[in-house]
Amino acid sequence: PVVALLSFSLLAVVYGQQAGTQQAETHPKLTSQQCTASGCKSLSTAVVLDSNWRWVHTTSGYTNCYTGNAWDASICSDPQTCATNCALDGADYSGTYGITTSGNALTLKFVTGSNVGSRVYLLADDSHYQMFKLVNQEFSFDVDMSNLPCGLNGALYLSEMDADGGMAKYPTNKAGAKYGTGYCDSQCPHDIKFINGEANILGWTGSDNDPNSGTGQYGTCCSEMDIWEANNNAAAYTPHPCSVSGQTRCSGTDCGDDATGNRYSGVCDKDGCDFNSFRMGDQAFLGKGMTVDTSSKFTVVTQFITADNTSTGALTEIRRLYIQNGNVVQNSKVNIPGIDAVNSITDNFCKQQKTAFGDQNYFATKGGLSAVGKALQTGMVLALSIWDDHAAEMLWLDSNYPTNKTASTPGVARGTCSATSGDPKTVESVSASASVTFSNIKFGDIGTTYSGSGGGGTTTNPTGPVQSPPPSGGTVAQYGQCGGTGWTGGSVCVSPYTCHVVNSYYSQCY
Repeated sequence: PVVALLSFSLLAVVYGQQAGTQQAETHPKLTSQQCTASGCKSLSTAVVLDSNWRWVHTTSGYTNCYTGNAWDASICSDPQTCATNCALDGADYSGTYGITTSGNALTLKFVTGSNVGSRVYLLADDSHYQMFKLVNQEFSFDVDMSNLPCGLNGALYLSEMDADGGMAKYPTNKAGAKYGTGYCDSQCPHDIKFINGEANILGWTGSDNDPNSGTGQYGTCCSEMDIWEANNNAAAYTPHPCSVSGQTRCSGTDCGDDATGNRYSGVCDKDGCDFNSFRMGDQAFLGKGMTVDTSSKFTVVTQFITADNTSTGALTEIRRLYIQNGNVVQNSKVNIPGIDAVNSITDNFCKQQKTAFGDQNYFATKGGLSAVGKALQTGMVLALSIWDDHAAEMLWLDSNYPTNKTASTPGVARGTCSATSGDPKTVESVSASASVTFSNIKFGDIGTTYSGSGGGGTTTNPTGPVQSPPPSGGTVAQYGQCGGTGWTGGSVCVSPYTCHVVNSYYSQCY
């Protein structure tokens, strides 16, 4: 399964290292919040457009360095010269790219004029990305993907990029995070135009199914945590470990390219270990009119649990919760023979999943959750995007994949979308008006970024969910509160769970 961003359909796909002056770069504001048991504080964050979407031209004029899917050899005779000659310019976010913000909400439109898709990053200031260190923390956001049909992906994920976009490491990169440079992910993408401050022109070949894209000799790799890849028919969250630390340029076997038969020889785990409720056996959990109803907005909470409940401990579990209409919804449980009926990602779940689905456990080979945890401790950049898939037509997310196996084969059915629904030509025509809205981004101590009731007498608290005492003589259910300052309810968890201290105000059964 291909469970991460592979390639994008872009308008004039370009990437440069010098900073242009033809249009001012003004970053749309997008507030976020950092939370503790004492409450949440607002951060003056903003978004920046990935440099792959920007106009790149000569530093001395307006001539394109890259047009269609080809480089101008007279400007870009070699990687270093190209980086020197080419400037990356500012962006008209709403007019050209369909990117708008309002307070804490970001809307990404799919097609705006002749532009297709977009990817942005959260900025801490004008020249640095906001870095997320989420071990023993949780991350929450609201999403409205009611206008995001089959074949599309509204993604929110973390990439182990450099905070400054690579400027300090690579002096030829003069644009940096201000212009959205330094991208990498676990697919080690080859379609990035500049990597390590140099043009990726060596061996460049234009795509045969995307007139604006191509691939070069080098890829750019790093650990990736897909918190949310989804449309209104399916959703998945997926950790991807790598054996390298931070953004790393690859070539040859290290890139793990399918075309050379090296998918399970590269530095990154491209498959990852995904939890897609439909694929895991609950086909009525997420979708229009289902338990998590994708026809309206809801909150997604992801918790990163460590072995010792500290920020320095080893990552051992990634949990998922949903809140909709004020109600907390536990993630669906696995209903697949050979896999325990769990509702979170652990190394054991991944091992059982790979065996049940007949997939190679490269996730374990690359270090599993522990390796992902190390990346989260170092700090990762938040990316938000809307895209269609020229490589696998998004079938890995919302349909049957791989296509040479029947839907009854364990792990193949991933959603209800048809086998032809993700064709980019069709999607870009029929679903041009599609969009996704992400809002209310929060991160912080576990139990502090959301509130809601779970039914059965639970109540809410401004810093997180607090459950009322269980019936006399009863025990506390999994994920229920079992302690904390002022707590007067039960403290004994239902077997086999035990009470863990999350913070001074909140203890939880797991």
